[in-house]
Amino acid sequence: MIHSRFASLIISFWPIYPANTLVVTGTIVTCVCFLGVLGGMKENRCMLITFFILLLILMLVELAMACVFLVYSREIDTYFEGDLMRSLETYRQSSEEENRTLKDDFDAVQHLFRCCGVHGMEDWKDNIPISCCSVDPCDISIHDHWQEGCAVKLRNWFARNYVSTGAGVVTMFIIQLICLCITIPLTCHIHRRGLGYQ
Repeated sequence: MIHSRFASLIISFWPIYPANTLVVTGTIVTCVCFLGVLGGMKENRCMLITFFILLLILMLVELAMACVFLVYSREIDTYFEGDLMRSLETYRQSSEEENRTLKDDFDAVQHLFRCCGVHGMEDWKDNIPISCCSVDPCDISIHDHWQEGCAVKLRNWFARNYVSTGAGVVTMFIIQLICLCITIPLTCHIHRRGLGYQ
């Protein structure tokens, strides 16, 4: 959250900031995996069955979230664009000292992605910030600004990362499936040895 350059610009998706998502998901997965490892080491059938059920639920939630993102990608784009426009309006209407974090984040996005405004530099009307300049040092009077809007640039950046994100999700899904497949024979083996629910 501290190092994110997009946090203050996108207010509709605060629960799924990368930092929040990683911390919550990591904590849940760690607890579930600890349960599986402990159940395997102690040969405790009850722990292994609980691990199996929780891991299955996690897999179903991951699958459901992937489907939601695929099906509602246009709606997400609309919310995303609306948040960027609201952030731009707040930036434009704020004084020099107000909303410093939002201004810094918007400037960083414009500088990093070499874009200006949400749809183009016209979004800024007559108050174009220095972060829109395409030359250094900036001369506002020459109008040397990035022409493309940040919404398109950010959408393209997310699209380029779909492949790596998808590969990561598929890899994680396969590892979880292997864990489920190992849990079943281990539980049956413990049951045959008569250890039951110790």
